[in-house]
Amino acid sequence: MRHDLKAGTLFGTLLSALPHLSAEELLKTSVLAALGATVSFLVSLLLRWLRKRR
Repeated sequence: MRHDLKAGTLFGTLLSALPHLSAEELLKTSVLAALGATVSFLVSLLLRWLRKRR
């Protein structure tokens, strides 16, 4: 498949879904993404610390 067809399909899908997304859903998704990234970072720090202790 050509790259321009893939990009057109992807952006067309995103643009067609855009009117159905509310600001509340976008905010909730952003908060959950930030929380997930923070937890992932803290777990990696904990694992690195535990590894150094061994």
